[in-house]
Amino acid sequence: MDDFAENGHWGSRGTAGTSIAAGLTFNAITMQFGNTSALRGVDLSVEPGEVVSLLGQSGSGKTTLLRIAAGIERQSSGSLLINDVVASDDRVFLPPEQRSVGLMFQDYALFPHLSILSNVMFGLNDLPRKAAENEARSALARVGLEEYAHQYPHMLSGGQQQRVALARAIAPRPSVLLMDEPFSGLDNRLRDRVRDETLAVLREIGATCMIVTHDPEEALRMSDRIVLLKDGKIVQNGRPEELYYQPVDYWAARFFSELNEIEGVVRDGKAVTEIGSFDCDGFEEGQVVRVCIRQHGMKLHEEIGEGYVAARPGRILRRMFLGEVDLYEIALKGSSVPFFARIGGEKTFARGDNIGVSFRKKHMLIFAKDRQSA
Repeated sequence: MDDFAENGHWGSRGTAGTSIAAGLTFNAITMQFGNTSALRGVDLSVEPGEVVSLLGQSGSGKTTLLRIAAGIERQSSGSLLINDVVASDDRVFLPPEQRSVGLMFQDYALFPHLSILSNVMFGLNDLPRKAAENEARSALARVGLEEYAHQYPHMLSGGQQQRVALARAIAPRPSVLLMDEPFSGLDNRLRDRVRDETLAVLREIGATCMIVTHDPEEALRMSDRIVLLKDGKIVQNGRPEELYYQPVDYWAARFFSELNEIEGVVRDGKAVTEIGSFDCDGFEEGQVVRVCIRQHGMKLHEEIGEGYVAARPGRILRRMFLGEVDLYEIALKGSSVPFFARIGGEKTFARGDNIGVSFRKKHMLIFAKDRQSA
């Protein structure tokens, strides 16, 4: 068992050295690999000290953008500025070691023949050996691994190796820290707590941070801002709450959660569907729309006799126990497709039960059907 799972956290706060955070500016960044466009005119500014997640599916361009920031790749066109100083354009290209950028790889990239202490000291070659060792030990102490300094990577668990990689990345006190899927190699048992402790370290050191992830929950949990990419372009850029509650389109909404969907037509400011009418603004009369309801935005009611008005009538088709929540498949009166609801901490219903179903407004989204993304 990873000692982190037993101890609960990595160590006392305030022991990590601070960095002087730098801003990042990407101007009209494009990237071509042969006939493939990995990035298509990306404009993005990251404020000093901000934690920003690059979120998207495989092939969306997020890792390519990170590698351009690190100086591992050079963009085909456009410019990258660090603290308003050009780091890369069609004439200038600063190598990685001149950018004050730390990089943490998905596979941790630890040197198997070096001790843990030597791995962390690797990026501190500009310091005298004793000073480098002190900085490395301080970084290891912050992630709770100082006692492992003279062991080797193969002797550590996956969670411990992740922490060594983090210590190595923060030891030089970079102005910008770039992390490529840093938690993907961890099992679910550790991932949440390792993420929380990593975020605590990032806040302590104060560096600007960009994190590549394909996990929406991870992005919501860690970020000051999320940049959602698709096919080399930014789909939406904003605070986690904005992307979740105000997605720009159907594709962005579906990226963050499972949706119940039903078609409707706009009549007098309402989306008229086979299960009822819903208020909607900004659509033309007669426009075909897609009404989407998140699974955890549904509330189930017991039938309590005549006069109980609140909910649309339905029947439980199936109950699936998922641990913290139950997932119900429901037949709603008038609907040709089943609905699904994730319900936790409430009354349990059984197959065949007649119920009422209502929807929480903040978890309802309506999109023009002709604007949907596949």
